[in-house]
Amino acid sequence: MTHEAGIPLGIRFKLLSDTPQDSAAQVVNEVVVGDYRDLDTLREFARGCDVITFDHEHVPTEHLKALEADGIPVRPGPEALVHAQDKGVMRAKLDAIGVPCPRHRIVRDPADVAAFAAEGAVEGDGFPVVLKTVRGGYDGKGVWVVDSVEEAAEPFRAGVPVLAEEKVDFVRELAANVVRSPHGQAVAYPVVESQQVNGVCDTVIAPAPDLDESLALRAEEMALGIAKELGVVGHLAVELFQTRDGRILVNELAMRPHNSGHWTMDGAITSQFANHVRAVLDLPLGDPRPRAKWTVMVNVLGGDFPDMYSAYLHCMARDPQLKIHMYGKDVKPGRKVGHVNTYGDDLDDVLERARHAAGYLRGTITE
Repeated sequence: MTHEAGIPLGIRFKLLSDTPQDSAAQVVNEVVVGDYRDLDTLREFARGCDVITFDHEHVPTEHLKALEADGIPVRPGPEALVHAQDKGVMRAKLDAIGVPCPRHRIVRDPADVAAFAAEGAVEGDGFPVVLKTVRGGYDGKGVWVVDSVEEAAEPFRAGVPVLAEEKVDFVRELAANVVRSPHGQAVAYPVVESQQVNGVCDTVIAPAPDLDESLALRAEEMALGIAKELGVVGHLAVELFQTRDGRILVNELAMRPHNSGHWTMDGAITSQFANHVRAVLDLPLGDPRPRAKWTVMVNVLGGDFPDMYSAYLHCMARDPQLKIHMYGKDVKPGRKVGHVNTYGDDLDDVLERARHAAGYLRGTITE
């Protein structure tokens, strides 16, 4: 989708891919299959590139520093990206710059988890507690909600540092998406509501319904401030909790085009992908304003029907305004294989259209 956004600008992409079957490898002309964790592979790949950017945060920080030392522009740079790679580093930095977060601490073992829980207890033992591996987690992976010291043993078996966080009493999850260029120009998209199912993003509503204007402005200003303080170049997604007592707390950061911004492909004047490309090339950023009153994105997850394309006839005939985006992935149960976008003036109608299409493509709706 980033490649698609660069085509009208005449931008040539070179892709380092795990396999020839990866989504981007199916459309990018110049593909190098290799391991992003191998520095020699990265150095060979980077030759001839004007700038390096990413579709995930897992390239080792020290390797990115080596590329920068070789004179290759890396955007976002490793000093910024480490805050999306390492949750412990992220929490420490956000604390230092005064950004509100859930109560948290790096914990050593299950007994330390119990001590952390007790520190915040109003009554009882302070459980449940959220535990996260500091690196490598996404879409609910590497995250546990534990109700006792006995349940807290699992996260430590991987042998990596573990971050403990309070389980926030929140009304809903929000996301603030911003884009920042090397010379400091920045734009903010409307704050959206992000609805999760089993730890995976299911639905995004843009803008977030019934969100107080002052709270929305605070979320946008917070995201822009984080981007500036961390020196982010490119797209930054700030995932947020809206608490029952009227606060917003930062949950996660992502420094790349993000699922909570996929609605912008059809619902914004300039998509997150187009603005990410513009930012990493230091081009003037595009207008992030929405094209319609409401835009809804629903993820298409794999089900028991591998041939989703046969469902196009029904979906396209039922809703000629529907926008379907499939990723070219093998269909596996629960795997994100695409998304649909709908838009319009009536939120209930827009939601129903998006959810029907996603359900029909998955096979959970058959009429």
